[in-house]
Amino acid sequence: MREKPEVFAGLVDDLVGRVPMEEAVELLERGMIQRALDLSGGNQSAASRLLEIHRNTLQKKRQVYGIGDDGPRSRRKPASREGRSQRVMRRGKTGAA
Repeated sequence: MREKPEVFAGLVDDLVGRVPMEEAVELLERGMIQRALDLSGGNQSAASRLLEIHRNTLQKKRQVYGIGDDGPRSRRKPASREGRSQRVMRRGKTGAA
């Protein structure tokens, strides 16, 4: 485990007895996630590397804290695959190539 910086030790001293632990953890996580996303230009993979957490963990925490919640992203097939399923369906089930 890394040694905690003196600044963090001072922060802990300021928080104990003044802010409930659950609230302090939420504030710290929310702030670190937002800052990592800002530094990475919104790139979740890069932000998760900065935070040293898995990208899925970052996504779950973003949902919990409502960070950058722009609603569900629409999934779109890559351009090279668009229309492919329609072409396959047009061929039918004749088995001829």
